[in-house]
Amino acid sequence: MELDTSLERKFARFGDGLQVQEDGLVIEGYASLFGAADQGGDVVVTGAYARSLSALTARGGKVKMLWQHDPAHPIGIWDEVREDAKGLWVKGRLLDTVAKGREAAALIEAGAIDGLSIGYRTVRASKNDKGQRLLSELELWEVSLVTFPMLPSARIQDAVAAKSDAVNTADDDALRAMAVAFEAARTELARS
Repeated sequence: MELDTSLERKFARFGDGLQVQEDGLVIEGYASLFGAADQGGDVVVTGAYARSLSALTARGGKVKMLWQHDPAHPIGIWDEVREDAKGLWVKGRLLDTVAKGREAAALIEAGAIDGLSIGYRTVRASKNDKGQRLLSELELWEVSLVTFPMLPSARIQDAVAAKSDAVNTADDDALRAMAVAFEAARTELARS
């Protein structure tokens, strides 16, 4: 069987838990789950990323964090990418010094973006008796934040917003002032 060596993408949805912490928006969870069929009928086999991750580490490389698979829009850094018994676990931070990173953080916090997607090249694959493609070796290139995930069961388990105390205080004051203004407007509208 001849393999298509073009870049492919698989999507995973992440959860909606957001908490305040220090140093940017930290995202962690599973970008891919082993043994789970995605909506395209592909199943990633345990160990499929091992060789690719080892090669990246050996040459000092990193899996890229992109916005919607666009190589012109890196939005953060994956600090950890590893396989475990469950799947491909990632942990990284969005960069608030990058416009798209700030946009992504705002969309995540609002619940508008809830997906992850892996960009990879298939190295080895086969078909099972259900007609599913079993992906046994993948060359992982990137993990993106995306709008539409393909593997709904793979989720980011935590997204933690982090800001300095000075920024939190200023933001808190502004939010309190807005809440007071909105409450006054709501009360006035209720009288009408």
